[in-house]
Formats: sequence, structure tokens, C-alpha cells
Amino acid sequence: MSEQAATLPLGTTSKAASSAEERIAVATQLQLTWWRFKKHKLAYASGIVVILFYLIAIFADFLAYSDPQSTAAARSFIAPQGIQWFDEGEFRPHVFAITGKRDAKTFKIIYAPDPTQKIDVKLFARGYSYRLFGLFKTDIHLIGVDDGKVEDRIFLLGTDLLGRDLWSRLMVATRISLSVGLAGVTISLFLGVLLGGISGYYGGAIDILIQRLIEILRSIPTIPLWMGLAAALPRQWSVVQVYIAITVIISLIGWTELARVVRGRFLALREEDFVVAAELSGASQLRIIIRHMVPSFLSHIIAAVSLALPAMIISETTLSFLGLGLRPPAISWGVLLQDAQNLQALSIAPWLLFSAIPVIIVILAFNFLGDGLRDAADPYG
Repeated sequence: MSEQAATLPLGTTSKAASSAEERIAVATQLQLTWWRFKKHKLAYASGIVVILFYLIAIFADFLAYSDPQSTAAARSFIAPQGIQWFDEGEFRPHVFAITGKRDAKTFKIIYAPDPTQKIDVKLFARGYSYRLFGLFKTDIHLIGVDDGKVEDRIFLLGTDLLGRDLWSRLMVATRISLSVGLAGVTISLFLGVLLGGISGYYGGAIDILIQRLIEILRSIPTIPLWMGLAAALPRQWSVVQVYIAITVIISLIGWTELARVVRGRFLALREEDFVVAAELSGASQLRIIIRHMVPSFLSHIIAAVSLALPAMIISETTLSFLGLGLRPPAISWGVLLQDAQNLQALSIAPWLLFSAIPVIIVILAFNFLGDGLRDAADPYG
């Protein structure tokens, strides 16, 4: 009996091992990539952070309680104000009213909270109107107040020189900056897969021409190229036109790295048995590329895209910070960081640097995510 009891766990273990081997044997490459990616804890956590940021981008107006373009000289450079969650032991979210008086020596307005005036904070309050998902007009926001203008009552991250609420502007800026990166990567993905695939599949003169084009683009200094292209944009263009132009400019520069990755994979795959079999069966070249070659290294493309996204975001932020990209009244991370260039304003309102925090977090998250996807892209390795 003891021998049978001793051998039972071993049999159970061997069955579990064989079941796991069968799952691996029939799994697709994407499944194997996902299983290995989940073991990379840092990359997995970074993926969750990236998803949260894109959720913020989608619901930016809902999370912003104040109109990001609303200005008032009376609200200039108000320090960040925290929400008080309890009042005399009871759960009662509220903020203190802000009172300001002019200093007799410096003539600056000094703001201070007044604990005697408590303003209740409520969830799903009404505020400025916006279109949810660009379709449904609504005025519901995550937080607000019962009476008065919310932009005169709540200052979670303080205000800038013009009295605009920094929290609300940061929410909207997140949507703009992340969408520029996503749109730029989409265009770069199309150009990189198309031109890199053509270069690697056909070879010869086409390969030489595309590779020389890539080398020329990569040899041009980035900042002077940005400056030249941005200077060519008409000053009278609208925010939407500048947004589209900046996205296209960043995409036309960023596709070269992915094109080289795709070319290298195509050179390795075009002599494989499954490609030759597809050619002998009469499949068209387009079908061979789309149905057979690209899916075989799709995980590598996903990893390359996740590493290209932070570069796109940094490009837009840098351009806007230097005044070469998006310009006010557009709101992006780079536009917000322009205010931090003024040392005098920064000495008075150091909270203007809060705009740099989401840039740092997103770039780190994308890099950790890209490293994890790159390690998981070869599940058999």
C-alpha cells in the first residue's frame, strides 16, 4: 500500500507534465509568446500601466473637472490643493476654500486655504460640456462641487500663469501625446512592413534602392531635420492640420528601424520550405507575404512596435517643447513643459514640472514592456 501511495504522485506528475507538453506542442506562436510574457513580472506590470494611461486618454474629459482652456488672472499660480477625506471622524470628501491677498512688499498675490470654509466634493458632478468618444455630448465629470464654478474651487495640481487648472490640462495632454504616438506608429508600421517586406522578399535593385533610402534618412541629424520640416509648416494652419502634419513627419522618420527588422526576417524566411511550398501551390506573392511570412514573426513586430512607441512620444514632446511641434491652444505634454522653460515662473510655481512625471512613467513603462515582449517573442528560445 505504501509503495502504491508513493507512486501515485509520480504518476500524477507525469500526466500533468505530458499534458503541459501537449499544450505547448499544439500552441500557436502568439500563445507561446503570451505564456512567456506573463512570467516577466516587470513587463506585465508595465503593460498594465500602459493600459491605464490609454484609459486616461480615452476618458480625459471625464477625468478633467475644469475646462482646460478656462483662464482667470485671479487664479494665477495657485499651489496644489489636496482633498480632505474626513471631517471630524466622518467620511466627507471636501476641499478648503482658497483666499488670496496681495503682499504689501512684493505686490504678489499670496493664496492660502481657509479651513473655516469647507466645500464638499461629489462624484459624477456636472461641469463643462464635452463629447464622450467624440460622439455623445455630456457634462458629467468624475468629481466636482455642488455650488459655484469647479475651476474656482478645486486645484489638485495647482494652476499656471493664466490660471488654467494643471490637472485638467494634463488629462487632455495625455490624450493628445499618446494618440500622436499611436497614430505615428501605425503609419510607421505600415511603411516598415511594406517597404521592409518588399526589400527582403524581392532583393536585387529594389533592395539596394530601399536600403540606400533608409541609410540616407538615418544619417540626417534628427533635430535639424525636425526644425526644417516644422519651419515649413504654415503658421496659419489650424491645430488639427498641425497635429496631422506632426504625426506624418514623425512617422516618415521612424519607419526605418522596423523596415530593417522586417527585411532581415524576410531574407531568412524566403528560402524556408513552407514559403517554397506556397509558391509551388500557386499562391500569389501578396498572399505569401501576408498569410505566411508576416504571421510567422508577428510577435517580433509587436515587440518592435512597443519599443517604437516611446520614441514617437518623445519626438512629439521634444518638438512641442522646442516650439517646433504642436502650439497653443493645442495641449500636449510638450506644450505643458514649455511653461517649465521659464526659470522665474518655475521658482514661483515648481508644480509646473508635474507635466514631466507622466512622460517619464510612460517611457519607462513602454521600454520595460518592449523588453518583455522582445524576450517573449521567441518562445522556443
